[in-house]
Amino acid sequence: MKPTIRDVAKMAGVSISTVSRVMNTPESVIESKRIRVQQAIEQLQYQPNSFARGLIYRKSFTLGLLIPDIENMYYAGIIRGMQDACIKLGYSLMICNTDRDKSRLLAYIDAFHEKLVDGIVFASDVIFPEYYEKLMSCRIPFVLISSHSDDYEVPSVEIDDEKAAYDAVKFLIELGHRDIGMIGFNHENSISGPPRYQGFLRALHEAGLDHNAEKIRCAAHRFEHAYDAAHELFTDYPELTAVFCVADEFAMGVISYLKDRNILVPGQVSVVGFDNLRMANMFIPKLTTISQPMYEMGYRAAEKLHELVTTGSIRVLREKLEHKLIVRESSRQR
Repeated sequence: MKPTIRDVAKMAGVSISTVSRVMNTPESVIESKRIRVQQAIEQLQYQPNSFARGLIYRKSFTLGLLIPDIENMYYAGIIRGMQDACIKLGYSLMICNTDRDKSRLLAYIDAFHEKLVDGIVFASDVIFPEYYEKLMSCRIPFVLISSHSDDYEVPSVEIDDEKAAYDAVKFLIELGHRDIGMIGFNHENSISGPPRYQGFLRALHEAGLDHNAEKIRCAAHRFEHAYDAAHELFTDYPELTAVFCVADEFAMGVISYLKDRNILVPGQVSVVGFDNLRMANMFIPKLTTISQPMYEMGYRAAEKLHELVTTGSIRVLREKLEHKLIVRESSRQR
């Protein structure tokens, strides 16, 4: 049978409460007793029951992560960053895939509440009122990642999506492109779609290229959706020499469409993506793209949530990390 806290106390010749204090607040126990307890724990190879510990302290030492699409490669970096931060801070990480389904997301929040999850990171989605009300009623601290809220005072970690899109399109303009299209997100229920569209428009306006403002088609979330959107875009505007895509997966869909039509990238059309997924450097041609610091965003989100959980407050409410333009093979001078 597994040793219990009672076995440790008996071997060390102390009370159960003293063993508990050694594990949780060792500085409150005199050295001689602390040493005996630590030796007994080591000799018995005692592992505290985390579930029972959670019931006692109303803490599970677990953080929850809600992501909309676990198949999307973008979230791999975020998860890795969160996981590393959780290890450092003493948490386990529980991941739930919402599939952008409201009822499913609300059910996951209830499940997190039942499991005494200490806090939740909410990724890449709009905070609808029913989400906010559910989280507040459960009294679960939460942080947004790759998202923000204009309506609620919620901590967040993201990049400046408008500025990043502006930088991508300005780069294409500086290469000499004058006929530029865009594959964007559907703006309905999208948190990053509108600011990236605004960045696209700002770059065009500054360069006097407002005639491109309508040269945009929207895709849902995946490669195949972008492939279909590229077909619509180039059918309507065959004169395009460059396309800005709001995700690397979209850029790959566009390039695949162009390849199937024997249109050379970047020989005839330059393509710029967004995210800098690991695949961006493996794809042919290698993608020019906006790099998001996904790992750092995940790490910071866990740190911010830990700060909120342990202190009840947050020093920096809305935090924006730096993006970077990575120039590779899918773009060239016009």
